[in-house]
Amino acid sequence: MPGKTSLVSPLESRKRLLIAESELSRVQLSEEGQMIAHEARALGHQAKTVAAWASSAALLVTGFTALRRGLPRSGAAKSPWLLRILKGARAASALWLALRPRNRN
Repeated sequence: MPGKTSLVSPLESRKRLLIAESELSRVQLSEEGQMIAHEARALGHQAKTVAAWASSAALLVTGFTALRRGLPRSGAAKSPWLLRILKGARAASALWLALRPRNRN
């Protein structure tokens, strides 16, 4: 309408658009922050899982190494039966620690 004056000035209109754009940006930034936090928690959980498997594998290798070390070499004198039982128990305990279920906190 050619003769009417606008109730909202161009500056006021621009100000409202900038405020609305700022609110949209704030909401988008908040959502991205939540997504990053979720991914960080998932990565931490994966790191704990890998660490648990690595620890179990290390104990398993240690148990097998102890078991192999306990076997007498050819030509060597046989070790007493009690010593052999103790070495087997040590290897079995290392295997048990590697394979036992862990509490998930």
